[in-house]
Amino acid sequence: MAKIKSSQVERNILIAFLLNLGFSIYEFVGGTMTHSVAIVSDAVHDMGDALSIGISYVLERKSHKQPDPQHTYGYLRYSLMGGLITTAILIFGSAFVIYNAIHRIIEPVEINYDGMILLAIVGVVVNSLAAYFTHKGDSLNQKSVNLHMLEDVLGWVVVLIGAIVMRWTNFSLIDPILSILVALFILKEAVSNCREILDVFLEKTPHGISLEKLESSLKKLSNIQDIHHLHVWSMDGYHNYATLHVVYNGNEEKIKHRVREMLAKQNIEHATIELEHDQENCAERYCNAPSPIKQGHHHEHHH
Repeated sequence: MAKIKSSQVERNILIAFLLNLGFSIYEFVGGTMTHSVAIVSDAVHDMGDALSIGISYVLERKSHKQPDPQHTYGYLRYSLMGGLITTAILIFGSAFVIYNAIHRIIEPVEINYDGMILLAIVGVVVNSLAAYFTHKGDSLNQKSVNLHMLEDVLGWVVVLIGAIVMRWTNFSLIDPILSILVALFILKEAVSNCREILDVFLEKTPHGISLEKLESSLKKLSNIQDIHHLHVWSMDGYHNYATLHVVYNGNEEKIKHRVREMLAKQNIEHATIELEHDQENCAERYCNAPSPIKQGHHHEHHH
């Protein structure tokens, strides 16, 4: 998969923010003019969306700053924070939609169908544009923003279908029922996205990397006798880092080059490699502890 430039991710989130903000203002004015409480409350919800996307944009920009003495690994995690904030708002928003829809089923209200149809068409078009601009990219922050846009597109599709069905059949329950289904779908996606972001914060081994396979591949390289203290983590769900001890005999430079090549194939772009001669004692206190990969088996490298 081709990498999406960070400036492009930034630009896409900014476009989504401007479209969302512009539409929520349009919605607020339209709702006030048609005396629709439902539309005004949705405008408030969309304003909250725009705010969370604005926060995502600011944090995405900050994440591209170069490392400094305070942030020695750089600012990549700020992008992740943007994703976490956006996803949290999505989860609460979905729960709020479900609550309101249930309330609407219990107490139905009079609806201006023609006004709803017109507003829904504009809503689908504007939010589809925002969803299109944010659908590419590997940033978990952009994925969170895209999920927001998807929620809005589906929400307005539901309003449109609901308004058309209600206009011809007077079956007013279709609107809250469809709203609940969309909210449940978005809730499932948001929880999954949140779990992915938290995995990165907890420094779990990145998805798609097997430590066991990586360790055995490295051990097969010539002049390498053992690998231990192998740690792999991600800064933002895309940029992966590793630290490891390599027990070797032979040429140091060639060993390091081969190890880095092998790690690059696994999408690990930054590695700290400690080389140890086969006769050398490892200074690390827990070097003889059971391997995290094969519990109960000690490293072959004895001291």
